[in-house]
Amino acid sequence: MSQRPFLLSRDPNAPFPPAEAALRQPDGLLAVGGDLSPTRLLNAYGHGIFPWYSAGQPILWWSPDPRMIFRTDGVRLSSRFRRELRRSPWRVTADTAFAQVIRACSQSPRSGQDGTWITEEMQRAYIELHRLGHAHSVEVFEGEAPGEERLVGGIYGVAIGRMFFGESMFSAISGGSKVALAALAHRLHEWGWPLIDAQVENDHLLSLGAERWPRARFLQQVAEQVEQESNPGSWTKRFGWMPASLLSAIDQN
Repeated sequence: MSQRPFLLSRDPNAPFPPAEAALRQPDGLLAVGGDLSPTRLLNAYGHGIFPWYSAGQPILWWSPDPRMIFRTDGVRLSSRFRRELRRSPWRVTADTAFAQVIRACSQSPRSGQDGTWITEEMQRAYIELHRLGHAHSVEVFEGEAPGEERLVGGIYGVAIGRMFFGESMFSAISGGSKVALAALAHRLHEWGWPLIDAQVENDHLLSLGAERWPRARFLQQVAEQVEQESNPGSWTKRFGWMPASLLSAIDQN
């Protein structure tokens, strides 16, 4: 008898099944249904679970094994790219263009994918989480004159405690997403946040320093980090303004 994912109730406060109950094929599929309310989403992320589905499908909830993570002091940029950054005029901010970042992520072509999993429904859900201070974006801009600056890259995700759950990133110009990720990791490391969840393995993430962790190890870290004190709210002032050139000088052991 084949396994089937758990069917969620309509109550957004209803618990998820344990992540260990996720299917092996497809890897990590845990539950189906429910909604994308803030309560449900925060409950999911706090237990190492995330939604991922395409238009026309029911909401699918995942917790794959192994899990891809970045240590916040472990994002790697190539020597060539770091040399280019020394002369870069780009600047990095946080929570100044969340809707633009998630929209750009939804429109960014992905190898092997037809269409996007960041549906209009998903965008509305995360914009609401952002309004509530739980979802954040990091933006990379080119140009400084008002009305003339261009968004060249970005990343967004969900923060609970001292755990950041990355959702998606994009580049409008080559390297934009790398700068967004490296800047996010640099700030989080300064704040004492150890990890960024990168969800599902791919070669690009591995090239940037992502690691494969057994799900059990990942879930143990999530349980510890989401309990750490960190108040929801905008990161704009806390993150500050970062020149992309700063990233060229960060030590990478």
